[in-house]
Amino acid sequence: MKISNTFTFTRVLLAPVFFIIYYLPLWIGSPVASPLQIASVCVLLPLLAFAEFTDFLDGYTARRFNEVSDFGKMFDPFADVFLHLSTFTCFMLAGYMPAVCYMLILYREFSQNFLRMVAAKRGTAIAARKGGKLKTVSYVVACFVSLVQEGLVRTGLAAAWGVDMQLFHMAGVCVYALCVLLAYVSFVDYLRNFGSVLKNAADGK
Repeated sequence: MKISNTFTFTRVLLAPVFFIIYYLPLWIGSPVASPLQIASVCVLLPLLAFAEFTDFLDGYTARRFNEVSDFGKMFDPFADVFLHLSTFTCFMLAGYMPAVCYMLILYREFSQNFLRMVAAKRGTAIAARKGGKLKTVSYVVACFVSLVQEGLVRTGLAAAWGVDMQLFHMAGVCVYALCVLLAYVSFVDYLRNFGSVLKNAADGK
């Protein structure tokens, strides 16, 4: 496997790892501020940071070692969505991410994936565009905002420091609303540029 694709595959592997570590203290019934709860935060933060950093590494190595390929153009956004939907599921179930935002993003990502599949079948690899990259940045920010909130609760620091978690929660909701907005703006951009491929496929041309 090419180095760039290895970095991309790392995100796919780390997605379920994040999910398991996030929920392990809850499955066991570990109390707030327990060693396991604190340890989970200490692992989740750098794990997510590294997983997101591989998104930079795969693009850098692909360009640096001339490994850019149609497969990589499709594998990279797939890995991004795989990771972010895994983390969003955690945060939606925890109450940080509004369910409506989660479903709207889910619909968008499945629609985008369908567009990529149709385009690929017709010999066109859809690479990430600027709007899609900006959308991904908003996803990353949203993930860390929620993870920091959860970290403050799990470690007991929210209560100890008197953090206004309601205000923090509202800020997080605003970030998720921005994610939805950017997700659909970028999707419209993809449709404007590649919608003809979808139309021709539907018309049997």
